[in-house]
This record gives sequence, C-alpha cells and structure tokens, in this order.
Amino acid sequence: MAPLTRSASRLAATDSTPLRPLLSLPASLRAATYTSTRRRWKSDVSAGHPRTAIFFPGQGVQRVGMITDWLEAFPKTVKPMLEQVDETLQIPLTKIIAEGPNSKLMATENAQPAIMATSIIILRVLEQEFGFKTAERVDVTLGHSLGEFAALVAGGYLREPDALKLVRKRAELMARCSREVDEEVGMVALVCEADHLESMVVSIRDFLGMSSEGSKIDSHFDTDIPPVQQVLIANVNSKNQIVLSGSIRRINELLTHLRQFAGHDPRAVRLKSDSPFHSPLMKPAADLMIKLLSQPSGTAKDEDMVVWPGSMPCISNISARPFQSKQQLKDLLARQCVETVLWHDSIVYLHKEEKVRRWIGIGPGKVGRNLVGKEVGMKGAVKGGGVWAISDPKEVERVMKDLDKTEHAEED
Repeated sequence: MAPLTRSASRLAATDSTPLRPLLSLPASLRAATYTSTRRRWKSDVSAGHPRTAIFFPGQGVQRVGMITDWLEAFPKTVKPMLEQVDETLQIPLTKIIAEGPNSKLMATENAQPAIMATSIIILRVLEQEFGFKTAERVDVTLGHSLGEFAALVAGGYLREPDALKLVRKRAELMARCSREVDEEVGMVALVCEADHLESMVVSIRDFLGMSSEGSKIDSHFDTDIPPVQQVLIANVNSKNQIVLSGSIRRINELLTHLRQFAGHDPRAVRLKSDSPFHSPLMKPAADLMIKLLSQPSGTAKDEDMVVWPGSMPCISNISARPFQSKQQLKDLLARQCVETVLWHDSIVYLHKEEKVRRWIGIGPGKVGRNLVGKEVGMKGAVKGGGVWAISDPKEVERVMKDLDKTEHAEED
C-alpha cells in the first residue's frame, strides 16, 4: 500500500474559550456564554507530521447522557446532527441517548447506532468547531468491531446516513438472533499473562475442535455443531486478553478444561452483552450485510453503497490490514459479524510496520485508548507522539494542544 504519511495542518493557537470553565456553568448559561466568547483553535496547512491514526469504540461504551455535554457546549453544530439521526432512522434515538432508560439504550438495536452516531458527532465537532481537517491530519482510521462503521465514515468509504441505517438493521437482526435461541448466550473476556496467551489459544482451539494449522487465529471449526452451541474467539484485544463468544454453558465447560487439564487459570469476566457477537449465531446478520452492501446508496442517487477509494486507508477487523478494494471491503465488513476481530494485530501492524506515532480515540469511553496505550507504551503526549481519547468536551482543548506540540516531531 502507499505510505500512510500525509501533508498535515498545524493547529495554531488562536483565541479560544476554555471548555472546562464553560462546562462548570449551569446548563442554561453554557450556550449563551459559549456563543458570546467564540474563540477557537484553527488549523493551518503545514509540513509533514508523525503518522497519525484515529480509532473508534465498539459496543459496551454506551451510557445515558453521553451526548448531552456536547449538545450544550456546541448547540449550533450538534443539534442539527441529532435531528438528522432521528430523521434518518425514523425513531427517537437521540431521546433514548439523552434520557434512557438505561435498559432501552443497552438494547443492541439502540446501543450500536447510538455509539456510532455519538462518535461521528464528536468528530464533526472537531472539524467544524476547531478546524480539525481529518483528511489532512490523519493517515489511517480503524474501529473496534461496531467502531469499524464509524471508521469507514471518517475515512470516506461510507456516507453517514447509509452507515447509520446499516448499523441499525444489522443490530436489529443481531438482537433477534439472540432472542430466538433457547440457550443462554453471551461473551466472556479471558485475561492471562502475556506469555501464556499463545499456548492458551492452542488449548482453546483443541478443546473446541478447531484446526490447529497455522499461527493465525481463524473462525473455522466443526460446523456440524448447531450454531447456538458453538464458541468462537470473538476478539483478540491485546497481548493478554481475548474474548469468547457463544454458548455460556460451552464457555464454562471450556474454562473448566483450561483450569483442570490445560494448566491455565485465566481471569474470566462476563461482558454486559446478551448477544454472542462475532460468532456463527450471527450468520443471518452477515447474510443481511452482503445483501445491503450490494444495494445502491440510499443517500446518493445512482451511487454505490461504498465509496472507493476513500480519503485514507482503513484497517479491516478481519485482516488487520487496509481494505484493498471495494469488493473486499464489502466481503470483510459482512464477515465481521461471524469472525474474529483482530484488534491487537491491527495495532501491532500500525505501530511496528507503518510506524504510527499518534493515536486519537474518538467516541464514548476510554477502553480503546487503554488497549492502544498498553500496546504502544504511551498515554497522553510523549516525545514524537501520544495516545489520546476524546469522549468529553473538556478533553478537546488539551488534545488539540498536544497535537500541536507533536505536529513536527521527528519520526524514528
């Protein structure tokens, strides 16, 4: 692939309204105070920068009120986007995000589009309010599981309304697949010592009857077993953490085997998900994605659903490498419903092979930043780069300043 380095825009320090004092005001005064003191950082195109990635979170980071501070701080930008979300989906999703109840927001069919919409709104605030030029200042984009859709929007491969509809329809079918089974299903994270992960994965694959050929984790195993009883390694999140997805009974049997017969004692954490994402039970959702992605855009008349090429490389969850063609993007995005998310592999690839030095997490929560920071050995700004997360308006100004400081740092 072509080098990821792009021309950069340097953030010059212009007049700006500090967001922390702004958000300490009563909600009723924030908008007026903000409007009367509009002072911003603005971008100015300049020389090259350290290679920079933006990344987006997956399901599990949703919380009631996650967009409220953004709306109050930047009403002229955020309010029309929220209205567009509801109009696109023909449901009052933004009211669920703002008011809950939590049980309704946690439902897969609401949580997934809510997270994607919030992530893109935050990115648009950076662009429209702070002059952040994504296509110029960012070299590559990626997203964890659901976050791949936001990454494809940021990278110019999917139009926002199309992506939002895809996510909602995909999530509705995923939720239905889980409700219709007569067995408890879900996801369990396993955490172990980093030097034990490879041998633990081998033991897991042996127990599940998976092929042991090759060193890559794949999704192929005995398909004679009914999908509801199957278990898959759904995510490889870090050098010491994987996530299992599928039958909870079968996962518990696997854990017993690992502890009693395989010499492993991982810490097991049940995730707050009643759906076994990235498992064979989600095949109807994968089939739906194939169908939807083959249709024309619902936004741009007579245009394909996928724009090719995009404005920057986007890393596939399935290959841990940039998408290489429009058709491959469609295939891998559909397969993502039932195959392993190689998140750790993606970060290692960008860090070691593409020499990415700046990582900007955009969207609710800090899980993604913590996973990335742990792998690349950075948190916040460091010499030549850094790892940041923008999930709250109070964080924007600091991150913008850090990006300014590292804009012309020499690469290794």
